[in-house]
Amino acid sequence: MRAAFLISLLLLVLGLGLGLAAPADVVEVNVLAAASLTEALREIAAAYEKAGGDRIVLNLGASSNLTRQIQEGAPADVFFSADEAKMDWLEERGQVLEGSRKSLLSNTLVIVVPADSPLKIRSARDLADPKVRYLALADPQGVPAGVYARELLQSQGVWNALTDKLIPTENVRGALAAVESGNVEVGIVYRTDARTSKKVKIAYEVPASEGPKISYPVAVLAKSRQQAEALKFLSYLKSPAALAVFRNHGFIVPSR
Repeated sequence: MRAAFLISLLLLVLGLGLGLAAPADVVEVNVLAAASLTEALREIAAAYEKAGGDRIVLNLGASSNLTRQIQEGAPADVFFSADEAKMDWLEERGQVLEGSRKSLLSNTLVIVVPADSPLKIRSARDLADPKVRYLALADPQGVPAGVYARELLQSQGVWNALTDKLIPTENVRGALAAVESGNVEVGIVYRTDARTSKKVKIAYEVPASEGPKISYPVAVLAKSRQQAEALKFLSYLKSPAALAVFRNHGFIVPSR
């Protein structure tokens, strides 16, 4: 009995030892992406991992903040920006892996109000109406959604009239949250963000002919420590399966 017990114990120890000695290698691909991509990328990353792909670690936020993190040396393998300017800035500084950049998606701007609001908005020019006391938008000085909103309002000739009404937020989701709270009457966000909330409704969707050109480029970063794995995930982002997810979340996939 004692001999059998000792043999069983030895086998257990050896089994644990082997398990510890040969763990499965898990490669993490760090993806820095615009906040507006949150739901779509989480779904895509889950499907990619389930299919046997590497682990995808998402860092989501304002493209301007993510650009700064990359420049300062934060762990990053893939960058998915909400505008071309941030990617241009990194590429000019040798931070983008040559040949990996792809402009993948587009979007549209919408003007949102709380779901129970009686406020009617028929154009961006209506935002100058005294009934609109506060207007939430992402920081118009650097965050893509805010820059796009500023371009829209400037093109409609109402930007200067709105200066005292502006409530700038850290990113587009911050602008959405401000309207959801009811503390701000109106916000300008992407259509894809408005679709994620039941607390707001779209009061006005900016026509493509009226709004700025919105483009989401994605690329592997030159300093990535796992470029092969990053390129593999980038390839998946361009696949029909991933593009279908983006479409389902309201993004526009330009014709190739």
